[in-house]
Amino acid sequence: MEATQVTMTAEEHRQYEAFKVNRAAEQKKAQDKENRETYKALVDETINAIFPDLQTVSGELKTKKSAVYDAFQKALSMKAEIYETPVEQRSNTFTNVKGDRRITLGQYVTDNYDDTVNEGITKVKDFIGSLVKDKDSKMLVTAILKLLAKDQQGNLKASRVMQLRKMAEESGSETFIDGVRIIEAAYRPAVSKFYVKAEYKNDIGAWVSVPLGMTEA
Repeated sequence: MEATQVTMTAEEHRQYEAFKVNRAAEQKKAQDKENRETYKALVDETINAIFPDLQTVSGELKTKKSAVYDAFQKALSMKAEIYETPVEQRSNTFTNVKGDRRITLGQYVTDNYDDTVNEGITKVKDFIGSLVKDKDSKMLVTAILKLLAKDQQGNLKASRVMQLRKMAEESGSETFIDGVRIIEAAYRPAVSKFYVKAEYKNDIGAWVSVPLGMTEA
């Protein structure tokens, strides 16, 4: 193609350059839009293609977990009878005779309390209010308040209540002790999902977990 020379004024040249910049920007904007739409279409296609497989895997895991519990029901009953342990024990670990394989069955438990826990907390705080006298007592107050701190769900940690009980008994304060008693009586643990853990010993005798979920595998 034969080149054509065009004569422009300075203003025309400025306008032409501005036109090229605007056109390039519009082309990039259009290309970006097309690329994003292509990306979204790819994601949509991939999700719809893989989702049924994940649902199948989830169903198979659920079935296998139920089968494991069913298989150990007799062993759980015998264990409770022979060793006089409560059937509702939250965690049970079974190990083979050789000692190189073990399976743990359990339930996740979340600390939870009924509304009377607030009465116990108030009693404990009444006791705390009588303590602040010097630097040492202030440190004790700080320690007690930390044990009374609630988690993100608004509950006390059961492990901290145990520490609180020890401190109450050491204090000898009936107000403090009774407050802790009320807190303990308000405890209503929430039992959530069952879990299964499988482990084996490797060549150096260390326990290794068998991945049973997408996160671990």
